[in-house]
Amino acid sequence: MNRSTRASTLMGTALALTASMALTACGSGDDASSEAEPKKQTKGSEAAAVENPLVVSYDGGLYVLDGETLKLAKTVELPGFNRVNPAGDEDHVIVSTDTGFRVFDAAQQTFTEAEFKGAKPGHVVRHGGRTALFTDGTGEVNVFDPADLADGKQPESRTHTSAEHHHGVAIELTDGSLVSTLGTEEKRTGALVLDKDDKEIARAENCPGVHGEAAAEGEVVGLGCEDGVLLYKNGRFTKVDAPDDYARTGNQAGSDASPILLGDYKTDPDAELERPTRISLIDTRTAKMKLVDLGTSYSFRSLARGPQGEALVLGTNGVLHVIDPETGKVEKKIEAVGDWTEPLDWQQPRPTLFVRDDTAYVSEPGKRQLHAFDLESGKKITSVTLPEATNELSGTIAGH
Repeated sequence: MNRSTRASTLMGTALALTASMALTACGSGDDASSEAEPKKQTKGSEAAAVENPLVVSYDGGLYVLDGETLKLAKTVELPGFNRVNPAGDEDHVIVSTDTGFRVFDAAQQTFTEAEFKGAKPGHVVRHGGRTALFTDGTGEVNVFDPADLADGKQPESRTHTSAEHHHGVAIELTDGSLVSTLGTEEKRTGALVLDKDDKEIARAENCPGVHGEAAAEGEVVGLGCEDGVLLYKNGRFTKVDAPDDYARTGNQAGSDASPILLGDYKTDPDAELERPTRISLIDTRTAKMKLVDLGTSYSFRSLARGPQGEALVLGTNGVLHVIDPETGKVEKKIEAVGDWTEPLDWQQPRPTLFVRDDTAYVSEPGKRQLHAFDLESGKKITSVTLPEATNELSGTIAGH
């Protein structure tokens, strides 16, 4: 997603740092692996800061890993099903817990005082140097500058409360306008846009089952529907029709380096769990959708984008597909993990993809392992075996 000038500067520094790290790690051998043990800490001293931290959830807590070596730095006990997302800065992640969104300082391996309380914390969206949280149980949206998390206190936030609570999502654009979904617990219909003064300036209610978002080059926002994709571009909504009558594109991944959005594509409204083999590529310039059959299924945790806008999909055949979004051609296949099957329960572990700069991190819960791959060469950088099978996988967005 697009970032502010400040964030772009930070990312440039992080790219150079990460590239250096990747080269060093590659020099140690492609199949480097280790059994994870927490780093020892001196009693009474502060924990050493973790480099480019990753945060991985497991049944009962969180693992904090060094993003370069994948060494386990700390285990944090946290009961319940917890989700993790980048907070938008170089130190923090957002953890969705039973009580709401909590801010976790991954570099220092500790929760801060910042928390956005509310039932059913949902989507976390970063864009343009701002982070938006949508609380499904209340319909409340909170938007803040992730730089304000540095002092560990509650950041000042912009708040919007939906007319009715629902499983929704919101994103703030660089001009201060806020795109937020419309719906109820029973039915979701579309989205509205508020200007920086919270005055409604646009609305569309032709997106049944609206779910998920992504932003493409030029700050075009895509929202998934059950019959295509709803785009918000240059102050107006445009509908991208799918080739099938029912075609759910509920999960998307965007890049500010590409005008094309990557989405999933499901066509069976009655399936208990559809395992699609086709992905959708939505061209925001033409409002057209292209379908690509990968010959393997994938899950909602399989989609990501590379540093040059590459479309990345982790298949259930264990292959990480690197796709040219313009042509739909699979340009590279990285043998990442073994064959796997998506579980019926969406909260259950399955291999998960997280990408930061030019490194792809892939979890393999069945083996309790986590792997790092260099996207340019396709080679494995390193692996680690953890004490418990992992579930969600995320991290900070820039080098610490």
